[in-house]
Amino acid sequence: MRNLGTVVLITALSACAGSDEGTASGEEAAAESVARPYPGDPAEPRLRNLLQLTFSGENAEAYFSADGQQLIFQSNDAPDVPCDQIFVMDIDGGNRRRISNGEGRTTCAYFFPSGGRLLYSSTHLADTACPAPPDYSRGYVWPLDDYDIFVADADGSNAQRITDTPGYDAEATISPDGSTIVFTSVRDGDLEIYLMDAEGNNVRRLTNEPGYDGGAFFSPDGSRIVYRAHHPTDAEEQADYQRLLAENLIRPGELDVWVMDADGRNKRKVLEARGADFAPFFHPDGQRIIFSSNQHDPAGRNFDLYLVRLDGTGLERITQHGEFDGFPIFSPDGTRLVFASNRGASEPGETNVFLADWVEDLPVTPDR
Repeated sequence: MRNLGTVVLITALSACAGSDEGTASGEEAAAESVARPYPGDPAEPRLRNLLQLTFSGENAEAYFSADGQQLIFQSNDAPDVPCDQIFVMDIDGGNRRRISNGEGRTTCAYFFPSGGRLLYSSTHLADTACPAPPDYSRGYVWPLDDYDIFVADADGSNAQRITDTPGYDAEATISPDGSTIVFTSVRDGDLEIYLMDAEGNNVRRLTNEPGYDGGAFFSPDGSRIVYRAHHPTDAEEQADYQRLLAENLIRPGELDVWVMDADGRNKRKVLEARGADFAPFFHPDGQRIIFSSNQHDPAGRNFDLYLVRLDGTGLERITQHGEFDGFPIFSPDGTRLVFASNRGASEPGETNVFLADWVEDLPVTPDR
């Protein structure tokens, strides 16, 4: 099993609620968050007019609003934010504001298509303090903190908890019509993918194979779901998975990209195991998937972005940077790509949000 290494995203990789009091505090730092051009790379021809939107701390999992004009993301880059909280900013990096309540740790925020609401996961009901980091003496592991999923108004006010089972409920995203939420939960004793209505009702389970299933997103037409998964096969690996799960941990050394119908049927692996393939997201054409992978690095430490067809053909490497690139998300109209990267860091360990124009019509020889 290949190890992800210490790639800065110990908390951000693992997952995807605020208070009733809203969120207006001192985090509105638009003047310090305006986008700056970042040098392009001829080896990355799909990315044009690259902009850096954040400039310190750990910032990741940035997702577009339905109109493509805002991004919602998690960050620990604020004076009174000891661990990840949810922020919103305009796509030029300005008008940044915190919309979670500043307590616990938050992750995996997403806009409803209507633009009037958003959702995210938070640990603040279990404990208002930041969760303790995991013990890495057992290798690189993700913590499965006690998250619940919350729905809130666009400014973070009127937050309502919509999951109430013990343990991990997170990695939630929304169907294109806004009616259905897909999420990952440990409620049945394993890490499985579930659907529920937008208000948290009518929960139904989509995956059933022992092992981790998560990080799910709907296709643009809502007919399919793409996700990441690892299902241990040999007895030793299965035992290790179960021991860690009992301690609310998971070891993500191997992950594969999978797709299934939105009702859980027709599950299939897109690519055979090549290391850790994670953060898959549909191209707006619904026929391709962009994801992050360390398959090119024998040490398993460097992640780049890749594009592949649903049938696993046409694998194309998008980024070539020597640092981490992950969490790629297309704008709804397919003209832009946002992703998180260690490039441009002013201090070791920083992860920032980048935005690029996406070049679609480009002759490329697939990197197979």
